[in-house]
Amino acid sequence: MASMFHWWAKKGHKGTPVVVKMESPNWALVELESPSDEDFLLSSSSSSYVSRLEKGRNKNVRQLTWILLLKAHRAAGCLTSLAFAALGLASAIRRRVASGRTDHDDDYDGHGPADDYLGATPEAESPALKSRFYSCIKAFLCLSLVLLGFEVAAYFKGWHFRGTPQWQYLLTAPLGMKDAFNSLYSKWVMIRVEYLAPPLQFLANVCILLFLIQSLDRLVLCLGCFWIRLKKIKPSVKSDVSDPESGQSGYFPMVLVQIPMCNEKEVYQQSIAAVCNLDWPKPNLLIQVLDDSDDPTTQLLIKEEVRKWQQEGSSIIYRHRVIREGYKAGNLKSAMNCSYVKDYEFVAIFDADFQPNPDFLKRTIPYFKDNEEVGLVQARWSFVNKDENLLTRLQNINLAFHFEVEQQVNGIFINFFGFNGTAGVWRIKALEDSGGWLERTTVEDMDIAVRAHLHGWKFVFLNDVECQCELPESYEAYRKQQHRWHSGPMQLFRLCLPAIIRSKISAWKKFNLIFLFFLLRKLILPFYSFTLFCIILPMTMFVPEAELPAWVVCYIPATMSFLNILPAPKSFPFIVPYLLFENTMSVTKFNAMISGLFQLGSAYEWVVTKKSGRSSEGDLAGLVEKVPDKYQRGVSVPDLMEMKEETRQQEEKTSRKKQHNRIYRKELSLAFLLLTASARSLLSAQGIHFYFLLFQGISFLLVGLDLIGEQVE
Repeated sequence: MASMFHWWAKKGHKGTPVVVKMESPNWALVELESPSDEDFLLSSSSSSYVSRLEKGRNKNVRQLTWILLLKAHRAAGCLTSLAFAALGLASAIRRRVASGRTDHDDDYDGHGPADDYLGATPEAESPALKSRFYSCIKAFLCLSLVLLGFEVAAYFKGWHFRGTPQWQYLLTAPLGMKDAFNSLYSKWVMIRVEYLAPPLQFLANVCILLFLIQSLDRLVLCLGCFWIRLKKIKPSVKSDVSDPESGQSGYFPMVLVQIPMCNEKEVYQQSIAAVCNLDWPKPNLLIQVLDDSDDPTTQLLIKEEVRKWQQEGSSIIYRHRVIREGYKAGNLKSAMNCSYVKDYEFVAIFDADFQPNPDFLKRTIPYFKDNEEVGLVQARWSFVNKDENLLTRLQNINLAFHFEVEQQVNGIFINFFGFNGTAGVWRIKALEDSGGWLERTTVEDMDIAVRAHLHGWKFVFLNDVECQCELPESYEAYRKQQHRWHSGPMQLFRLCLPAIIRSKISAWKKFNLIFLFFLLRKLILPFYSFTLFCIILPMTMFVPEAELPAWVVCYIPATMSFLNILPAPKSFPFIVPYLLFENTMSVTKFNAMISGLFQLGSAYEWVVTKKSGRSSEGDLAGLVEKVPDKYQRGVSVPDLMEMKEETRQQEEKTSRKKQHNRIYRKELSLAFLLLTASARSLLSAQGIHFYFLLFQGISFLLVGLDLIGEQVE
């Protein structure tokens, strides 16, 4: 019988095995199977058949009982986990409020603008100017709270207005029936109808038009990416560069590799090691470690690392600037002024956290051979921590779309895209022809790309060549990064617009640069995202005469989010959080866009971005606190291991002192504004608007309390 059971279990039984495990010690592991064919075989005797049938029924009843117990156990477990999650959330909120640290404190705790590193810049933005945007949001919130109280009072008086204009009912009501509240409410409705609804509806229509144009642009890019995949279009080299005998590349021009860094204690070793392991003939390769660190200990550690690789036979040199101006652009410009640079044809740039594969140069340099028009070859980024937390997952969706769709489509069809600042190889002649590195903005990579494009140089994007780096794991770091990435392009647009208009490139290329590259993707996108979904939508709940259609609130944003997530299909379960989070980030992006467009002081900020040491996010840091003065220049080098240990201990103290989660006032104010509007929407039974406002308000609340990303105990 045992052998029969073994055979039956091993071969195709029709039932699905279910294992029920109860955590209580009174329960045991039980394997449940559906009835076998034997249970239903007709026997020669009817009594045997009946007994088998009863046995099968009893077995089915036991199975059903066990399955019901399993479902009850799972339901109880879910309820328990929800309760613990709610308690954890309440505890986290209590800690945030008790800590009292806000984004306002961040501007004045020593991590604000590093103007002494940038050089000559406008004066730092005044506190009053920085809080003006926040004051406007607070004004909207206060107004919405007053209006919600007004509408609730009207609701309880039985005024359930849905389809009929409210003013018709109020105006036809007998004067004797009007009390003070009725009279006041009727005047408010008249003001809404006559003065508020028309301009609000006009602004909503303008934003909807911009939304449709930007969505059309996104759709065209996705169709272009689909066409590239369908036709398997890839950049190609103009001539064969392989050596038939060795099977390796036979084209080895002189290449200069630059690693700009500033106080990169966490990542300097791995970045230098990755570059020194590039598979390229040593006589044709020179590595520059461009250290802008103001920390003497960091300088000594990096020097020692460079010396170690020099002893290993690598052609690597260490450079440190005495006058540290211009951020990364000033650092690169200073390095390019070295006399020996004239002996090199190409320069590869890797930020201090990037780790190229050994074959990086062999996979990028061949695209320059016999193609004198190519000025830049850009590789895509890959991320070692994309699954670290929800914040990194959402960033991965954005950057996957940026590289695979935007960069690839623009590279294939118009030979132009924005240089990403790292993981790329430039023809030195193209840099010199375009005017070299300029320190006028915080997006020096985009600046040099635009100027090179105006001089006729073509760019190549390689989607199949990746370079590893790290995403910011905390919302504070990501927020600062996005501020720079969205204020810098607006600075650059102001500076480059006259040059674009005067340039000799075709009208199509001018249109692409001005309208698509700058206005649509850098200015219009954050403008309508914030204005439409964070201001106009909640205001239409209190001024119902102005309407936003359901397809604007739900269907088109959902479609665009679906298109954005296609390059990262494993992230599909995060499509709803992605949509909500992108609208939440529109506050930071809109604020940065305004700052850059009007040259406010925060447009020149370049602050420290936290790095974990696996790799790093790629920003050059601003200033950090100095270590004790005993490691000043001119003093003999102390024992290196002792110095590393002291550095580690001091970093731990600094970490314990400074690492904490913050409360973000703008996001919290908008959270309450949206939740207030959702309550008003509930009164008027506006279905999809209510759900969107509710979940968007919760999203703002979680971000405002810094409950997304890295949590610091």
